[in-house]
Amino acid sequence: MVNPLYALLIGLALLGFTGVLVWPDKGLLWKLQKRRELTEKVLIEDALKYIYKCERNQQTATLDSLAGALSTSLAHALEILELTQARGLLEMKDNCFKLTEAGKRTATQIVRAHRLWERYLADSTGFKESDWHQQAERLEHKLSEEELDKLSASLGNPSRDPHGDPIPTKRGELIPNSGIPLSDLPPQTPARIVHIEDEPEVIYAQILAEEVYPQMTLEVEEVTANRIRFWCEDQEHVLAPIVAANITVIPLVEESHPEVMEGVPLDTLEPGQSGVVTGISPRCRGVERRRLLDLGVIPGTEIEVELVSPGGDPTAYRIKGTVIALRKFQAHLIQVEKLENNLN
Repeated sequence: MVNPLYALLIGLALLGFTGVLVWPDKGLLWKLQKRRELTEKVLIEDALKYIYKCERNQQTATLDSLAGALSTSLAHALEILELTQARGLLEMKDNCFKLTEAGKRTATQIVRAHRLWERYLADSTGFKESDWHQQAERLEHKLSEEELDKLSASLGNPSRDPHGDPIPTKRGELIPNSGIPLSDLPPQTPARIVHIEDEPEVIYAQILAEEVYPQMTLEVEEVTANRIRFWCEDQEHVLAPIVAANITVIPLVEESHPEVMEGVPLDTLEPGQSGVVTGISPRCRGVERRRLLDLGVIPGTEIEVELVSPGGDPTAYRIKGTVIALRKFQAHLIQVEKLENNLN
């Protein structure tokens, strides 16, 4: 006969084990189910975003291309398509799958989330530019529509991400990009960079290495079958045409109100000289740009060279009654209109 105490202990153990497995909100089975649902949600949203991109570029999304975009098998990609169709976000037309109106709305909000996160990462964090896309890919699935609205408001409701891509509005409205590829820009034509494509990564890395960014002005000097040589903010650059094609520009003659910073770099001033800030180069971004703005480095502010350190770097500058220290590379990003004053 089984000892009643042993039976009780065994029963309690089984009860505890069952609780660990199925307890609501905390059980292992519940956690596994929520993880599976989250993974399904991410994959469905990634599929919607991919198909949305294909449709906007007038390309046909196929099962093979979707599987490649999601880095999964054909069987799994088909399963994802079936789940998406079952939710009314996708439909089959002429043997092709296309987004329904509900699918387009959902996809647009995912794109909105991605580009808002990239704007946030660029303006408010110390993440490197090469990390923005990957981080935004992870974060874009986490916020509700209401939370996205708050994020947008905190950023000043921006219309473009840091690469120049348009950010959809809450209602899904999208201002399309304009301009031409840098590879098509005629020589000796001043132009402004309005967009830099951040995919594929290998090409984007080459553009980052050249330190050219949206809103910078440039002019092509030479075009050959193998290279495009151009000047951008007093720096010479050389890119292969296939890389230059990922940079979109607008010729300045087509802009109604071109914004060209006047003056000289701050680091060209000598001790005792002063100038009025005309702008900060687009190359200065994120935390570094915010720091300069917090220090009062804004257009119209007078700044004076106070003292150069014995080693030549950093240099002390007086601005609004306060002395600040800037490295040469930082001062070079600040453009000033030099004042005609006497040296001390």
